[in-house]
Amino acid sequence: MILLLNKRIDNIGLVLFRIVFGLLIAIEGFGAIATGWVRDTLVTPDFTFHFIGFDFLDYLQGPFVYVLFVLLGIFGICVMLGYRYRPAMVGYALIWSCVYLMQKTSYNNHYYLLMLLCWIMVFLPAHRDLSLDAKRNLSLRSSQMPLWVKLVFILQVGIVYIYASLAKLYPGWWDGTAISIFMENKQHYPIIGEWLQLHSVHIIMAYVGIFFDLLIVPLLLWKKTRVFAFVVSILFHLSNSIIFQIGIFPYMSIAFALFFFSPGTLRKIFVPKRKKRFTLNSVETKSNKFLLALFSIYFLFQIGLPLRHLFYPDNVLWTEEGHRLSWRMMLRSRSGYMTMYIRDKKTGERKIYDYHKLLAPKQQSVPAHADLIWQLAQKIKEKEAMEGRDVSVYAKAYISVNRSPYFLFTDSTIDLADQKWNHLSHTSWILPMPGNFLKK
Repeated sequence: MILLLNKRIDNIGLVLFRIVFGLLIAIEGFGAIATGWVRDTLVTPDFTFHFIGFDFLDYLQGPFVYVLFVLLGIFGICVMLGYRYRPAMVGYALIWSCVYLMQKTSYNNHYYLLMLLCWIMVFLPAHRDLSLDAKRNLSLRSSQMPLWVKLVFILQVGIVYIYASLAKLYPGWWDGTAISIFMENKQHYPIIGEWLQLHSVHIIMAYVGIFFDLLIVPLLLWKKTRVFAFVVSILFHLSNSIIFQIGIFPYMSIAFALFFFSPGTLRKIFVPKRKKRFTLNSVETKSNKFLLALFSIYFLFQIGLPLRHLFYPDNVLWTEEGHRLSWRMMLRSRSGYMTMYIRDKKTGERKIYDYHKLLAPKQQSVPAHADLIWQLAQKIKEKEAMEGRDVSVYAKAYISVNRSPYFLFTDSTIDLADQKWNHLSHTSWILPMPGNFLKK
């Protein structure tokens, strides 16, 4: 098996992907500054809702973040050109990981996928051809790579799509409810705006989403359906780009097709006059053994993490325990409202706390998410402590999914500021899901 995985194959797909990937991540870096995303998400807020346990990343918040995103843009260009590829890719992966982990109010599965791809690319020989590194060092240049490199991408893409499809198998998706909510703010779109409000269109989009995610990888793998699947992929992702405006992700998804087409086809289209240069590398090396072991462990986690919600009580649509890092993408509309109370432990005085004054506009979704509610309670306790008061913090939050009625979500008798957060166990102050929560 190891000999098969280390079989040498043409690396043109990986090399071309590096060029496209580098361009896209450079656009992501510079574009986040140009669109105001950095300002609104990481500079303007007084604090960010980081992933719990990554408190130290708070020190990066503020104007310094602009420097980080400029570096992301520069590193992306270096990756595209294949200039100092490995250091540039490591630099991008480290900075993007920090950016991803330091805030959740603009949570996006695409950001998570980008972080994973960056670290995958760190370990792959994507600079062995069509790069400035290979031009400067001819001994580096090669037109081959181990078979497992290609399989890493196919498996990663397959995991993303299959889990995304399975997550859509619930009534609020297949009856078009979730899609109809997503489309409400698209009425102003020229030409297509009115069409996007039709129930029949919502049903079509819902089922296209299920079957596209489920079948696109098998169809790309089969030679007879590959071209058809590629055309469908282009149409699907471009329509997503137009309708949902989700940045570089649709174009990165189209670029994944480079790992499915034959090297001969890719060379004929993109580098018809370039001769292949094969180096005499050993079929099996110690580094390949290490990387095979590393990626084997990595994919065990990738397959297992999206299933962890099955081990928590209640539905993940209610608790959200196991929702993140699980490819539950564009799945439901979730909203909430909340009243927070504080009680002075010394005087016993209890009063409503206006938490809205602490939040930036992009952070107003806090009441809909248990981990954000808990983090806000910790922040309130911290701020009150700075004023010399030791307080308890209580939250009475109500949530709705896909415009269902609002139901009480949190136990308002528990001092959230005194609770510990445990990533591996159920949050006890989330109330049990009402029996009619998912029923219309």
